[in-house]
Amino acid sequence: MKKLFFFTPIIFLIFATTLTKNSTKKIDKEIFQLKENIRILEDRYELTLLDYSILTSPKKLMDYQQFLFEDKLIQKKIENLSTIEFLGDKLKISNMVKIDE
Repeated sequence: MKKLFFFTPIIFLIFATTLTKNSTKKIDKEIFQLKENIRILEDRYELTLLDYSILTSPKKLMDYQQFLFEDKLIQKKIENLSTIEFLGDKLKISNMVKIDE
């Protein structure tokens, strides 16, 4: 009878420890996944913020052009532009064609 009183709490404690360990392992996995998802979303947010603040504003682009390039950039007609294709060791240069719709 003394053995039963001695082993019952020990078996209960082992069982409780196992349950606690498994539940904390699951919680740790969920925390890791959430942190990874947050990191991915933060990267997307930074790129979107960059796109919004710099790239989408025509006025800012014109300001950057004037500030960085002064009068070095000039407007060209699309008919005067060419494309360059690399074909192995050779280059193929062709004019852009304007398609009237």
